[in-house]
Amino acid sequence: MTNTSPKIIFFGTEDFSLTALTGLIEAGYTIVAVVTKPDSKKGRGQTLTPPSVKVLATRHNIPVWQPAKLTDIAEKVQALQPVTGVLVSYGKIIPQSIIDLFSPGIINVHPSLLPTYRGPSPIESAILHGDTQTGVSIMQLAAAMDAGAVYTAKIHPLTGNETRPELYHALADVGTNLLLETLPAIIDGSLQATPQDEAVASYCQLLQKQDSLLDPQAQTADEAERHVRAYLHFPKTKVRFGEHTLIITKAHVSEQQKTPLDVTCRDGAYLAIDELIAPSGRHMTAEAFLRGYAAA
Repeated sequence: MTNTSPKIIFFGTEDFSLTALTGLIEAGYTIVAVVTKPDSKKGRGQTLTPPSVKVLATRHNIPVWQPAKLTDIAEKVQALQPVTGVLVSYGKIIPQSIIDLFSPGIINVHPSLLPTYRGPSPIESAILHGDTQTGVSIMQLAAAMDAGAVYTAKIHPLTGNETRPELYHALADVGTNLLLETLPAIIDGSLQATPQDEAVASYCQLLQKQDSLLDPQAQTADEAERHVRAYLHFPKTKVRFGEHTLIITKAHVSEQQKTPLDVTCRDGAYLAIDELIAPSGRHMTAEAFLRGYAAA
């Protein structure tokens, strides 16, 4: 791209956004501002931490806006017109009054094959439901959640072994490449978006801490194993063992119970725990935990 390339305002907060912003910068696009959430407290020390996209933007001398209300940026956007919006995992609903300020609107990278898994947890949902494929959609942002018309989509096959962090990074790369391939045609109008089929739309929910607790009486062993892989990043998978609450980080399905840690599931099969985080916070194998537990 050159200095005459279209001006872009980038919306993003999560690490998923970082891959796309890096790709746009490296491709030479003119990023005139990055809109992200305010800095948040993280970690045990509750240290005020900036979003990773803010750190990257600052490194490249790109102005960063962190509005409490998105309507607060309206005058700044108007001053930059004509300008295109690109949104990747921003984490807030954009009001129509802001969308209308952009030409040709705001372009959204969504990690599912829309209209499947509209909402905030499409990557986790694809793993949790045992899907054989997922993908990324490049869509026209609308005020209704993930309901805009779709410019293009790319399928990403699933092996059935992916963890959430692995699939998260894979789809970030797929989405960035697809965005860079299609963005020029979207901006010049040669690629038009197709409305989604509302009749087959499905939705996923915002994950909560309480979703972490394994419910083996309600889950088959396959479902429990997918739970471990889908929730590895957040909210994780927890199980009670005696007086301890353990976080399972790796497990497999077994027809036989081989250790006291193996969890009996609804279908009579077992979730065999391979690796875990102990109450001490240490990552260890199930075997190492059982040795220490027996010695305690």
